[in-house]
Amino acid sequence: MSRRRSKGRNVNGVLLLDKPVGMSSNLALQVVKRLFNANKAGHTGSLDPLASGLLPICFGEATKASGFLLDADKHYQVRCKLGEKTATGDAEGEVIEHRPVEGIDVARLEDVFARFRGEIEQIPPMYSAVKHQGQRLYTLARQGVEVAREPRRIVIHSLTLTGLDLPYFDIDVRCTKGTYIRTLAEDIGEVLGCGAHVTELRRLGVGPYDTAGMVSLDALKDLAAGEGFAALDAHIFPTESALTQWPDVRLSPDATFYLRQGQAVVVPHAPTSGWVRLYAPDQRFLGMGQILDDGRVAPKRMMIGGEG
Repeated sequence: MSRRRSKGRNVNGVLLLDKPVGMSSNLALQVVKRLFNANKAGHTGSLDPLASGLLPICFGEATKASGFLLDADKHYQVRCKLGEKTATGDAEGEVIEHRPVEGIDVARLEDVFARFRGEIEQIPPMYSAVKHQGQRLYTLARQGVEVAREPRRIVIHSLTLTGLDLPYFDIDVRCTKGTYIRTLAEDIGEVLGCGAHVTELRRLGVGPYDTAGMVSLDALKDLAAGEGFAALDAHIFPTESALTQWPDVRLSPDATFYLRQGQAVVVPHAPTSGWVRLYAPDQRFLGMGQILDDGRVAPKRMMIGGEG
């Protein structure tokens, strides 16, 4: 009788990968998963192959926190080119229209940027993972099919011009989830009257994370080849680091017991609404809970065994 094949190590936590240009997020995830020999891993929102930068990868129990990072605000540095519109909104697509770049300076750009700050509506691009009648839009786009898309409300927290060297301009963008930077560049280009597309994009922030602690794929490969799992694991952040925007609740031994049985519990002085981080008396992170209408704390995203 053959022995069951090992599925890999039980790795838990979050790795801040600096995804390289030219690689899909899914391929980067698979490479990292193999390097760590992890039995479970997932990323928290795709970066296009053209893009580089912060791609949080959740291992093991941390995959239960991935939804919080998907919903988190993002931070990007972007280079755009004026005068050219492409099929995909970035440099990977075929140029489908050329227009002259005239009368554009810092003052003109700042005037246009003002229209895009704050809460705006944005129509998802055809080359996106949004679904239409069960099919991804990018699948339809590759077949030459274009369908009507409903606009989505997003928030551009900040939009800052960081460089201008016509026909290129550079911007720093902080925004909510669901923002398509390619669409933002295209929309700015349309208001300017000359069109635009993204030529470079780098993500610098996702929720509580920034570039501090980010590690490249090449560095991980070197560690895996030369030093092994201990050196790799040193780059993993605890799961709770992804959830710092929510308040913490410290539980009594009894409350810990009942909550881990799936029961809502009364916790004195707990917040009155929303999500909370749950901690056992020994400071172990237990997972995420939600405050019910009656004030009790209900378990929602619990970590098996808790994390030390």
